[in-house]
Order: sequence, then structure tokens, then C-alpha cells
Amino acid sequence: MTTILLKLLQRGAALLVITQILLPVPARGFSIGDERLLGEKLLFAVRKNFALLDDPDISQYVNGLGRQVLEAAGPQYFDYHFFVVKNDQFNAFAAPSGLIFFNSGLIKTMKSEDQLVSVMAHEVAHVVSRHISSRMAKQTKVTALSLLFGLASLAAGDPALTSGLFTGALAAGATAGLSFSRQDEEQADRLAFDWMRSTGRDPAAMEEMLKTMRRITRYRSEQLPPYLLTHPNPEDRLHYVQSLLEQEGRAAAGQGGKRGDRFAFLRFKHRVLSESLNPNEMRTWCVGIIASGKDAEEVGMARYGLALLSAKEMDFSGALRQMEQVRIELPGREILDIDLAVLHLEAGQPAEALKLLRPAFKRDPGDIYAAFQLARALEQVGDLAGAERLHLETAKALPDYAKIYYELGRLKARQGQNGASIFYLGKHYLHEGRIELAKQHLRRAEKDQTAPSALRQEAKSILERLKQLEDA
Repeated sequence: MTTILLKLLQRGAALLVITQILLPVPARGFSIGDERLLGEKLLFAVRKNFALLDDPDISQYVNGLGRQVLEAAGPQYFDYHFFVVKNDQFNAFAAPSGLIFFNSGLIKTMKSEDQLVSVMAHEVAHVVSRHISSRMAKQTKVTALSLLFGLASLAAGDPALTSGLFTGALAAGATAGLSFSRQDEEQADRLAFDWMRSTGRDPAAMEEMLKTMRRITRYRSEQLPPYLLTHPNPEDRLHYVQSLLEQEGRAAAGQGGKRGDRFAFLRFKHRVLSESLNPNEMRTWCVGIIASGKDAEEVGMARYGLALLSAKEMDFSGALRQMEQVRIELPGREILDIDLAVLHLEAGQPAEALKLLRPAFKRDPGDIYAAFQLARALEQVGDLAGAERLHLETAKALPDYAKIYYELGRLKARQGQNGASIFYLGKHYLHEGRIELAKQHLRRAEKDQTAPSALRQEAKSILERLKQLEDA
């Protein structure tokens, strides 16, 4: 085990910090309360050790889809969190209490929003059915500690290490540990199929994703993708889903009023890949789509990807030209106004950004992406109070988004409110999973009489909760 952990560190994957707050929960008698407690602990570790793509735009989209699945699934025991992980491995997985992860490498293979929802529904079904917790409860050697090691290996993106960790840490048989059984997979696929059908999505997207999984498995027969270490038997799953489609009638299965938003999915996919692929790979991918010229919407969104790439390379004039072209080719897509405004902000042109952001926010005050970017623009032109108000709205909508507390801390420091600044920096560290730094700042904030009483009380409450987690 020690050798494996050293390999993880050598490969640059930050090992999950096993402090008091991350002590294992006993596996035997794994109740709903145990699972909630473990999920709360895991959430801190996840934020410290996974490269999450959780800016307001990406988070708003993927969690919005998650809410659609959960509405179909019915009342839940847990508060679900949906994450996109910067990792080129073909992988998605669920952890206890509703933590659902999608690797950027998996998203790259997807063709439609329905395919994304099909994987999402399958992972939610594992949580709803409590497959992970039931397997932990059956194994005396499967504890929160071994689960943390398993998640660390998944974060590392190394299938060989993942396999070693699951074999060594869990020390379980072929159908034990965190590897789902055939019965688990059939139950999850059945639930996902029903939820997709009830929401008007096409369950055939499940078949498409399983065919992709089978193809990748054949091309990589010497090295299994991480997904297959916890989701075995893709061939059996494919046959089962195909039988469901035949029973329902393929045409009837795909009927429904609400279908996937192709533009929204393509935009999400390009944003994820622009943060995940190296620049040359991203450029080659986008240029290839443009050269094919097969689909106007895909070509337009490939230009969108090139605009994002130009901005990352600090070519803001090129990025602005590309984005303007996208708006011409795809008229009526109001979110592109916000994207153009972001490029103006990056180029140091806040006045131009405000011309686009103010009407965008007025159209939809609930759009957290617009609110966050408008706050950035207002800060750049000196309206700190307006920026603070919008950042607080973002924090309310995305309470686990670490960067928003950093922005609030910085704003408060500019306003000379050091006690409040220390408090928000403490929350920033908390949601990054840097627990000791969070404690230091929150203790200072709790004692700082210059901080508002509400913030001092919140700091006290957070510290008490952290203590409860340590003692649990």
C-alpha cells in the first residue's frame, strides 16, 4: 500500500489528506446518517485533491441537468453535487451521499446532451439504490479510508494504480468492494432508462454510450479505462439496454416533449475541453470540425472553441473576432453576449463588457454566470458595492464554489474591512479542502470585533461543525 501511495505522489496526484476530519466511518451497519457524514467529509477531500472545473457557467449547466434527473427520481435522502473533473480518462463515478463525477475525457466522447444525461442518470441510480453503501456495509475491510484511497487513484487517472488500490485496499472478491455487480448495473440501467423516458429524453442515448464504452474497451484491451473497474461488463449492459429498447419499441422510447438542447451541450463541451486539452490538441480538434463543414451549428461552436483558445493564449483581438463571428453564425443565442463580455473583461475593456452584461443580467437575474461576470466588470470600474451584492448572490446559489469567497475576501480588503476579509478567506480555504488554513482564518474572524456579528457567528458555527466531523 505504501508503495502505491508513493507512486501517486510521484505522479503529481495529491493524496487525500487523512486528518482527523477524514477518519474512516465503520462499514458495518452503514446507515443513511453514516452515508451523509461520509459524504460531507469526502466533499472536503474532493475539493482539495481533484482538479474540478466548477466555474459558475459549467456548474450551473451540469447541476441543472442533475436536478432534472432528480425530479424524475423523486424525493432523496441526500443533497447531490455534480462535478466535472479535469482528467482525460474515460470515467464517471458516484461516491456516497450523492457526489457524482464526470471526467472531461468522458465528456469529449459524448455527442449529445441525452448521452450526458444517460450517464448522469445511471450514476444517480447507484446512489439512490445505495449500491456503494450496501457493498461497504457487507465488507469489514471496506471503510471510508479505503474509499478515500480508491477516489485518490481515480483522481490520479492511472488505471493501473486504480486497479492496485481497489485490489489492495479493498481486498475483496470479484463482486465485492466498489465494483458494481451485474445486478447493480441492471438495476441502475433500468432506473436510468425509466427516468429518461419519463422526462422525454431518448433512452437510446444509453445504448450509444455503451457502444462507445465497448469500442474504447476494445481499443484499450491492454489497459482498462477506470470506468470499467467500477462498472464492469459493458457487453452485458449493452444487451440489457437493447432488450429494454426492444420491449418499449424504439420509436416510442424516444418520444417526449423535452429533448436535449444541442447548442447548450456543444457550448458546455467546448468550454470543458478548452480547460482540459492542451492547446495544440484543442486547435486540431476545432479546425477539423470546421474543415468538415458538415453541420453549421457544430462549425459555429468549433469557432467558439477557437475563441476560447485564443483568449487562453492572450490573443484577445483574435478571440474577439472569432466570438463575433460565432454570434453572426448562430444568431439569437443570448448567452454568447456574456461570453463576448468575458473576453472584453480579459482584454481589459470593462466598459465594453458592461454594455453586454447589464442587459443580459436584466433579461435573467437568475443567471449566475451573468451575475458573476457582471460583478467582475463592476469591480473593474470601481463599483465595489455592486460587485459585492452580486458576488453574494453567486455565493447563495453556489455555496460550495471556493473562488467566490476569495473574490469577496479581496473586495472586503479593498474596502478596509479586514475582519470580513479574513472570514471570507477562511471560507475560501474551507471549500478548497484546506482545513487547517480554514480553521486559522475562521478562528481569527470569530474573535475579530471589526467583523459583522453575523459573520462571526457563522465562523463559530463552521468551526463547531468541523469539530463534530472530527469527533464523529
